[in-house]
Amino acid sequence: MDPLTGLLQEVRSRGAVFGRNLLEPPWAVRFADQGALTLVTLLSGEGWIVPEGPAGPDDHQAPVPVRVPVQAPAPAPVRLGPGDVAVVTGPEPFSITDDPAAATPPLFVVHPDRCTTADGCDIGEDVILGLRTCGNSEDGPTVLLTASYQATGRISERLLGGLPRTLLVPREAPDPVLELAAVETGRDAPGQQAVLDRLLDLLLLSTLREWFARPEACPPGWYRALGDPVAGRALRLIHARPERAWTVDALAAEAGVSRATLARRFTALVGRPPMAYLTEWRLTLAADLLARTDATVASIARQVGYRTPFALSAALKRVHDTRPVELRTAAGRR
Repeated sequence: MDPLTGLLQEVRSRGAVFGRNLLEPPWAVRFADQGALTLVTLLSGEGWIVPEGPAGPDDHQAPVPVRVPVQAPAPAPVRLGPGDVAVVTGPEPFSITDDPAAATPPLFVVHPDRCTTADGCDIGEDVILGLRTCGNSEDGPTVLLTASYQATGRISERLLGGLPRTLLVPREAPDPVLELAAVETGRDAPGQQAVLDRLLDLLLLSTLREWFARPEACPPGWYRALGDPVAGRALRLIHARPERAWTVDALAAEAGVSRATLARRFTALVGRPPMAYLTEWRLTLAADLLARTDATVASIARQVGYRTPFALSAALKRVHDTRPVELRTAAGRR
């Protein structure tokens, strides 16, 4: 198992919120659903993703005699063409519009639990055009498809933390998965949510793989290392068998190189030495297991390569300044 597969197994969609929008210019839709990741594509028409930057200072506050830090510039809008696929990361709001310079009021705002008008009222029947379908014209030239879901835990953070706020993969040919997703979004059949979840997983995986291969991408070190026969082999072993008592010598023997060669190539490609990466991955797994399961600390320690609960607790305290009981309490477990 390679690290991307392992990470995406943990970031799998559960209860994905799919939406299809049929739109006639001028139009805008705002997303404030706090999703960790939103996939956006235009099946037809053109549009722009407009991420919202940091909030400006409150004009109603009295001035204070201190130097005000300069606000970071708002992210630039990202253009979407027909068939292009974009991924927007992070819970901060963003909008999709036909014209980023027009400041068109949103047709509706997507919240975690419902959709409202721009002023917070429930959307009217004139906006709801069908199952999972909204818009301002059933014959509109723009067909916008979106899907968002939550991703929690340390493993998810490893993937999302390596992505920009908005990444774009241009598509010149029709994507059969997108076409299937568009059809399934409007259906109401047994197992429909499971079908939509798996479609989102497939769309996300294919989009990330294409984006990581693009020259403008800056993929995480572990992704770049996967193509290396030495560092990639060691990475796969660490992810597949974190419970093993790995040493640099043992990993080097599995990769068929010397200890010095493995250490040098792994560090150069991944950005940290093999044992440091192993510790990081073990503690990432342990944190998610502690937050999501009722397994004992001793059982979790063995699963991730620590002989005793004390050894795991000491490692968590040393690296992350936390303990198993604190992780469980924060997750609502005891």
